[in-house]
Amino acid sequence: MFKHEKMLFHPVAIEKPNPQYAALLQEQLGGANGELKAAMQYMSQSFRIKDAEIKDLFLDIAAEELGHLEMIAQTINLLNGHDVDAMSVPAGEIQTHVQLGLNPGLINASGYSWTGDYVTVTGDLCADLLANIASEQRAKVVYEYLYRQIDDKKVKETIDFLLNREEAHNAMFREAFNKVQNSGSNRDFGTTKAAKMYFSMSEPSPSDSPLTHVDSKQPSFN
Repeated sequence: MFKHEKMLFHPVAIEKPNPQYAALLQEQLGGANGELKAAMQYMSQSFRIKDAEIKDLFLDIAAEELGHLEMIAQTINLLNGHDVDAMSVPAGEIQTHVQLGLNPGLINASGYSWTGDYVTVTGDLCADLLANIASEQRAKVVYEYLYRQIDDKKVKETIDFLLNREEAHNAMFREAFNKVQNSGSNRDFGTTKAAKMYFSMSEPSPSDSPLTHVDSKQPSFN
């Protein structure tokens, strides 16, 4: 069960409308590393998790990501202003102005529609946790790129908050991985010595590189 509380995780505001910034932020609304993707991925993965603590973690973070989606949509609304004007967007999607009446759509910064193909679900908890760690890291990178290009102090405050929450989720998923790292696909299913072999295809290559000493066990995230 979900319920909508009319309070954002963090207040959003802008210094002034800027449709170009709105187009950039669409990436985190309907893009491959955006908030909708994260919410749907973690929720979908949770359906078959038997560990009650980890299942709750996935659903709690999924619910928070929906809250982040609302924050991004509200920021886009403010940045778009009140008048449709496709010419105010020198680069990026213009569907907001020619199809959606300034409503934030489930599209990325280039105008491509959000798709369920963005969502990774394997049914294996270790594999899904590693996918989620990577997902949070990629989302953080996108927010960092946006932070560098958006010159609006209030929007940057929102991005900074979301960046820090991505880092928090990353840490939570790492802790969960530590708990289950010897289960599922991460167990040693009678693997042969091939699991610990490294083939050097680069010549010349450092003979003492630590990367060439392969350990088939996944390391803990500390």
